Amino acid sequence: MIRQAKKEEIDKILHIYDVAKAFMRANKNPTQWNDGYPEKELLLADMEKDELFVLDEGKGICACFALIGGIDPTYGYIEDGSWMSDSDYGTIHRIASDGTASGVFQKAVSFARETYDHIRVDTHKDNHPMQHVILKEGFSYRGIIYLENGDPRLAYEWMK
Repeated sequence: MIRQAKKEEIDKILHIYDVAKAFMRANKNPTQWNDGYPEKELLLADMEKDELFVLDEGKGICACFALIGGIDPTYGYIEDGSWMSDSDYGTIHRIASDGTASGVFQKAVSFARETYDHIRVDTHKDNHPMQHVILKEGFSYRGIIYLENGDPRLAYEWMK
């Protein structure tokens, strides 16, 4: 079951991100989510806006992600490609799992598709497992976007 995250779950959510970071480091992705990202304050802000969700499969939460509607400023400029459409979209950000559930991205995408007919997502160039599942869920690679700090990300898009 996917539901909105609760403030009292913040320690467990931070642990999920720690596990995800360790997985990335072990899988040749040493630079994504460094310097404490995502910060507790960012996650609490996501919760305040009802944009942070958790996956609970009956044994407690095992994954989390942000689903954000509206224009994402980091998607305003795309290099070496283009967007399929400028129509309203939702963006999946900060998806992480503690490794105890399978199909986490697929479940997050299914949840997002209940609300949005147009979804965007991005990932680090070294995050090959994420690139694989993004493409598996029917997203198409669109080009390179840049985060607020200037870091590049591979951008993907899906439309109904």
